Amino acid sequence: MFNKILIANRGEIAVRIIRACKELGVSTVAVYSDADRRSLHVALADEAYHIGGSAPGESYLVIDKILDVAKKSGAEAIHPGFGFLSENEEFAKRCEKAKIVFIGPSAKAIRLMGDKITARKIAHEAKVPLVPGSEGAVSDVEASVVVDEIGYPVMIKASAGGGGKGMRLVREKGEFESALRMARSEAGSAFGDDSVFVEKFVEQPRHIEIQIIADSYGNVIHLFERECSIQRRHQKVIEEAPSSAISDRTRKKMGAVAVKIAKAVDYQGAGTVEFIMDQKQNFFFLEMNTRVQVEHPVTEMITGFDIVKWMIRIADGEKLPFKQSQIEMKGHAVECRVYAEDPETNFMPSPGTIDYLRVPSGPGIRDDSSIYSGCEITPHYDPMLSKLVVWADTREAAIEKMASALREYIVIGLKTNIGFLLRVMGEEEFKEGKIDTGYIERHPELLKPGDIDIEPVLIAAALAMNNADSVESGEQRPASNWKLYGRKLGLSGGQVL
Repeated sequence: MFNKILIANRGEIAVRIIRACKELGVSTVAVYSDADRRSLHVALADEAYHIGGSAPGESYLVIDKILDVAKKSGAEAIHPGFGFLSENEEFAKRCEKAKIVFIGPSAKAIRLMGDKITARKIAHEAKVPLVPGSEGAVSDVEASVVVDEIGYPVMIKASAGGGGKGMRLVREKGEFESALRMARSEAGSAFGDDSVFVEKFVEQPRHIEIQIIADSYGNVIHLFERECSIQRRHQKVIEEAPSSAISDRTRKKMGAVAVKIAKAVDYQGAGTVEFIMDQKQNFFFLEMNTRVQVEHPVTEMITGFDIVKWMIRIADGEKLPFKQSQIEMKGHAVECRVYAEDPETNFMPSPGTIDYLRVPSGPGIRDDSSIYSGCEITPHYDPMLSKLVVWADTREAAIEKMASALREYIVIGLKTNIGFLLRVMGEEEFKEGKIDTGYIERHPELLKPGDIDIEPVLIAAALAMNNADSVESGEQRPASNWKLYGRKLGLSGGQVL
């Protein structure tokens, strides 16, 4: 096993990797920007090195700075986490040149699957089902021709990158020209590449993905699927495993296709093959993410498989000791991404300082985060605060447990989406599994504050911690005033019992 690993990331994923390393007996090296001097991942790592300014382009995206720290600290390997340089072909190449192990797939695999057009070609050659559309990047004229052939609605997509950037849904011909122009502009700004392709838009699609793990000896297994259909701005908000929408037959077919794609690029490590599925369980290849996913905990909860540890073990040369037939799933897991954002203003980020934090706990509850009372959430990075994950025997029980956990989750000092998440857990279509990627748009009522029950003892603790009023020590407040104090603290939701 490696003696020392550098984590080229920040936030909750850096904390997650550090904890996995500690359990494996591996020393850890953190890197941090100006804004992250007091971050939890810096405190937990065995060593920490400053690498520049708060902007990612001055720190976490600078390959030379990260490799310099790796050499200086004597780190034998680098785990990139997700985002930043995790799917950067050049970074993987530079690590190899520096004789530092990149904990992930080869630079070639990153290149082949990182470009959506190339990935579609590989999927086509492997006879994997694809959404009808252009075979590659298209000019404006070619795009118009393809769209006339496949018909509306269509989706314009950036050929590089992801995360909803450079994507536009077009339902009518009159909207196409301006949507194409905006998609190119956004893609060029986000990825330095304004090439796009077009494909048929699947109505009421569900976003289903398959987790795969591959070693360097040609062994590839899948860890079943995740349902990721609850999205805002094409970005996932709530995930669960398994999906309530697919049969065992479809699950087996999807898993086999995901393994086939991984083998086609000689994949190594953890990866995710993403599909779009219609209401009749017809599924089509979307893309492959060549890194650990944000939502990997739901898969870990239903399989007992530690994905991050196995990424490290595989990079160290270990062989997978499991066969596909030995992998089983048990129960149901749900993950909610807790963001510092305001659902009422189109999920605008809400940076600030966390004055008080109370995290839920109990059997089957997991909170992956890097936040604490007093920490600052800056505007420089993604506003995700944590990933709250629950497990139970059934989907119904998991939803109930998640609702209970969200009621215990208190973040004071900035706005969060906790109230929104709680309202989703209580919405009938969600509880019945009638979801797709347009779910949030269909339910604008969920964006407005409703009745949220929060335990009085937690409100009392928050009041005490924040000196919210001038109550003398020992004085008790009547229950009828909890609502007033909840509003005073800026809690979303109308009713506080």
